[in-house]
Amino acid sequence: MAKDSLIKGTIILAVAALVARVLGIFQRVPLDYILGESGGASFALANNMYLVLLVVATAGIPSTVSKMVSERVAVGKHAEAQRIYQAALRFGIITGVIITVGLFFYAPFHARYISKLPEATAAIRALAPALFFFPVIAMMRGYFQGRQMMMAGGVSQIVEQILRVGTAVLFAFFLFNANYADPVVAAGASFGGVAGSLGALGVMLYYARKLKRMDIAENFASKQTDQGADKLPFKQIYKEIFKVSIPIVLVGLMVPLIYLIDGSIMIALTENQIGYGAAQAAVDIIGLKAQSLAGIPPILAIALSQSILPVIASAYAMRNSGEVARQSSQALRISLFTGVPVVIAMVVAARPINNLIFAEPTGIDYIALLTFGTLFQIIMMTSGSILTGLGKPRIPMRNVFIGIGVKLAGSFALAPFLDVYGILIATTLCFIVVTTLNLISLRALVDYNVLGGRWTGFLSTVVLAAAAGWGLERLTNAYVPGGKILHNLISCAVVGGAVLVAYAALLWLFRVVTAQEAANFPAPLRKLINRILRFAGKSLPAPTKQGQ
Repeated sequence: MAKDSLIKGTIILAVAALVARVLGIFQRVPLDYILGESGGASFALANNMYLVLLVVATAGIPSTVSKMVSERVAVGKHAEAQRIYQAALRFGIITGVIITVGLFFYAPFHARYISKLPEATAAIRALAPALFFFPVIAMMRGYFQGRQMMMAGGVSQIVEQILRVGTAVLFAFFLFNANYADPVVAAGASFGGVAGSLGALGVMLYYARKLKRMDIAENFASKQTDQGADKLPFKQIYKEIFKVSIPIVLVGLMVPLIYLIDGSIMIALTENQIGYGAAQAAVDIIGLKAQSLAGIPPILAIALSQSILPVIASAYAMRNSGEVARQSSQALRISLFTGVPVVIAMVVAARPINNLIFAEPTGIDYIALLTFGTLFQIIMMTSGSILTGLGKPRIPMRNVFIGIGVKLAGSFALAPFLDVYGILIATTLCFIVVTTLNLISLRALVDYNVLGGRWTGFLSTVVLAAAAGWGLERLTNAYVPGGKILHNLISCAVVGGAVLVAYAALLWLFRVVTAQEAANFPAPLRKLINRILRFAGKSLPAPTKQGQ
């Protein structure tokens, strides 16, 4: 179980997140057919509440554990790192009990009085037991990330999603065929989260035993440079953990909280303009379709945010300012280069994607608008994680508070005029504000360089790739034959493939990506580029030492 580099760790987490996201969408396809509007809205609300509480229970402490462990290991305090891990596990057990019981009893109040969807109570309660296990799972993932070993978290995430999706679909199908009411079917689908959490816990326990055997063989704990660290008081550890973790929790809460806000205020703010039935349908469409698809573009940014934090924290602990600047620039550049083409492709191909996956051709505009906003969410997440790795977690926390204020103000101001669209536009404005504030704050701390003087070429690339994709989508919609599945499958393949090829070619044409930068890409990607360049009788230069 060797350490994973930034690129390798990011790829592991990104692949795991992509598999999890695809499985999550797969779950929504049969549920879209099985659940009515009431059941769909109930499942979406329960899922959003679950994601918010999952962040509260897991996101802050594990990220803090990752940071604290990587800092200790970097300077030889191995026994102290293990003591932190023990403290985190104890906290995870207590947190799991509190949140599970609290959600079970709070569910009726939120469903009836906050969301005006009382039938969602059963679906929310069905997810509560999953939160009993996840805090411990998350603490273990945080420790492994702090040791820069990402495989355990990646495998557990995939197993979790397979069991969650399989159980959700099977339970929903069984209850539907047994003629149970829509809210009961939605509760059965929600219970899949419990099966997923049990599977993830089993995987983490397997990797924990494997790491323990490796540490014993290597005498890991005895490599402590400061004596007495194994007696480090838990009180002191928790003080440091909470100092860092509370801001991380609030930052990690942002996206699921905004999605929960949308589902909770949608009916109240739009029913006078479009009617209660249409407003409930919008909650169903946005929760089951738009939010699940909009979660695809930030996948790599989420993985990068998790893997960059211990890397930045370790370099910062060693007072290596040059490495901090290099890794920060690299992380922002990777986020930008990889996130933008996915956003472009999904926005211009929103119609065939929606029609291929889901039962009804509704909500295309919602999908496109919410997905466009993730363009800024990607940079927001990466920059916030870098700031946290630099020991400045309060800066992104402050910016998140400002962004949520913009989101609420924008929703209440725009909904009376633009109904659902106004609420989604306010979400994008929120991401833009937080991203801008994060980058300004980061500039004061790190001399990072994303593209330098190449922004004109990059923006030209984005505009031209989007125009090409939009034009092809119009053409395929008008002229590609076939039934629903074949027509939309061809359209998705043509539009998505054209956007990605045009984007890569234009980056090269406008010299946004230099030959030396391409030479420092991961080895598989370098080999692919070299094979393409052979047709022109060219090849990439040798990678630098840092890029190898």
